[in-house]
Amino acid sequence: MLEPFGSEMWLASGPTLSVAGFRYPTRMAIIRLNEDKLFVWSPVALSDDLREAVDGLGDVAWLVAPNTLHDRFLAEWRQAYPYAELFAPSDLIKARMDLHFSGNLSSGGTHPWSDGIVHAVIEGNWIATEAVFFHIRSRTILFTDMIQQFNPHWFTGWRSLITMLDGMVGTEPRVPRKFRYAFFSRRRARAALRTILAWPADRLVMAHGLPLRQDAQAAVRQAFRWLVS
Repeated sequence: MLEPFGSEMWLASGPTLSVAGFRYPTRMAIIRLNEDKLFVWSPVALSDDLREAVDGLGDVAWLVAPNTLHDRFLAEWRQAYPYAELFAPSDLIKARMDLHFSGNLSSGGTHPWSDGIVHAVIEGNWIATEAVFFHIRSRTILFTDMIQQFNPHWFTGWRSLITMLDGMVGTEPRVPRKFRYAFFSRRRARAALRTILAWPADRLVMAHGLPLRQDAQAAVRQAFRWLVS
């Protein structure tokens, strides 16, 4: 249920979701910080088994929707953990008036988890605003949708062709073309990327792709070479 991934960090897979007929696997990360407080990144569907495993790690303190597309299961987690604080990009906060958020994932400033986790916000994109996180202790970068890598056999039929052309499917993690073309401010994106590339990262976690346990910085730099060149 929970897969250890580096020091004080665990991953869990959720159900496959269908978006416009395209199947997307789901993945979340849990990071344990001081006083056994848990940082929950991109929460997936909360089953009884998953809740039991999470409760065995510590106290859920923060529920984080890292971009404006990953909010489907926030409400059920908030119901299960009513004292946890919710954080999300400002655009998602405006869209989810049904939830009470404790703060937004703005760039700069400090957050309750800043001693163990830092983040940078990739802005200036029509599709999504995404906060990219770095867990200092495990030296892990967490990307949600801006970097993806699907197995070549995951999609079938015409969807296989579409996703291949989009760059979602391939031999290395990539920024899908739809996101690349949706940037209306590459300047703002480059500013965030400079911060991300300065992190001493070894590992890479993606919501849609197998995690990498080494060479994370090289993978991120290669995925964004079109932006930094």
